[in-house]
Amino acid sequence: MIPPLPRIAVQAGPFDLTREYEALTAGQRRIGGIGSFIGVVRGESAGQSEQLQGMTLEHYPGMTEKQIRRIAEEAIRRWSLLGCTIIHRIGYLPAGAPIVLVMTAAPHREAALESTSFLIDWLKTKAPFWKQEHLEDGTIRWVAARDEDEIAADRWNILNAS
Repeated sequence: MIPPLPRIAVQAGPFDLTREYEALTAGQRRIGGIGSFIGVVRGESAGQSEQLQGMTLEHYPGMTEKQIRRIAEEAIRRWSLLGCTIIHRIGYLPAGAPIVLVMTAAPHREAALESTSFLIDWLKTKAPFWKQEHLEDGTIRWVAARDEDEIAADRWNILNAS
């Protein structure tokens, strides 16, 4: 059986959850579970009490999509997925705005949920995105990788998808 092609998008505009769900499941009769994650811009800086206005996300066009596609294909192989959607937004996003959508379709819930965790852990630690926080006091600063995100990713033996 030929593995499904993942749907990968890096875009400035919002995503439509219903449309993405319908596209992921169209014509599928073997799906027993959908794993999903929507990441949202927090209203405060991670681990700190500073209030955020929003966040700017930058990426390396072409390379970012290629790297995400490679890790999505790895998830499809590892968990025998029936479908995979990853949409990551770029540009300025205000607090409360959705940043990322990860959805996986599998015959059973465990594969759907595990593969979704795997993908979001990779996106948080290895995907070529750069983030700036915009604080309410007007300060703008780059966001560094967090140790707890690296620890979460390490459980999957995630390598750079280069």
